[in-house]
Amino acid sequence: MRLDREDAGLAVLTVDAPPLNLYTAAMQAELLDAIGQIEAMRPRALLIRAVGRVVTGGVDVALFDAQPSAAAAKKAFDEMLTIPDRIAALPFPTVFAAHALCLTWAFEIAVACDVLLAAERAKFGLVENVIGLTPTMGGTQRLAARAGVGRAKEFVMTGDRYDAATLERWNVVNRVLPDDGFDDAALAYARRLAAGPTRAHAATKQVLRHFEHGGVPEANAHVTAIAAELFDTEDLRGAVRSFLTDGPGKATFSGH
Repeated sequence: MRLDREDAGLAVLTVDAPPLNLYTAAMQAELLDAIGQIEAMRPRALLIRAVGRVVTGGVDVALFDAQPSAAAAKKAFDEMLTIPDRIAALPFPTVFAAHALCLTWAFEIAVACDVLLAAERAKFGLVENVIGLTPTMGGTQRLAARAGVGRAKEFVMTGDRYDAATLERWNVVNRVLPDDGFDDAALAYARRLAAGPTRAHAATKQVLRHFEHGGVPEANAHVTAIAAELFDTEDLRGAVRSFLTDGPGKATFSGH
């Protein structure tokens, strides 16, 4: 696991546990530590990616074999679920870049991110049915939020691998990018979000959390207050002045 921060404010979390980037107790500890660092450093955007032949082959099944009881399994699953939940709660844009096969835990983290980018060759799956389990890190419900309950049932119950184009059609993948140059394209996309109005992006996430909880009426009950608070930010005031002086699209943002 590697965590880097660029001068422009983009944090890049890279999964690197060859040969298959399997989820283990050690990887879980590294992920929790990295998320704690990210929460403390407050970058302007986060890119999560992996290196190697696959994004991941899934979870090391020995992790499940080590659970002696249902009570122990629930305790382990509760801790695992905090990882995508904490990523989803980050107050800045989060991007997941899938360059190849992406199974189970990484897919569940991917759909907890704001934007999911996929290379043309990427494939995705929740394959817990192979061992008689159902996904435990929020992937089922977050997939349902993007694609609908029927698609989530199909995806989880079959345990099939789905290509990037199919999941783009389902509104799960935001954008499919060419295999050639994928890493650079994903990095450029994340840098673009990092250079934007960070506080406004956080406000957008707040509004959409209200929508997810209570639909348009709840979002409407909060959106004006959330948007009004942006008038206390340097970015909004400076961008308005830039617009009036130089025209649209000339403003730069500091994240404050």
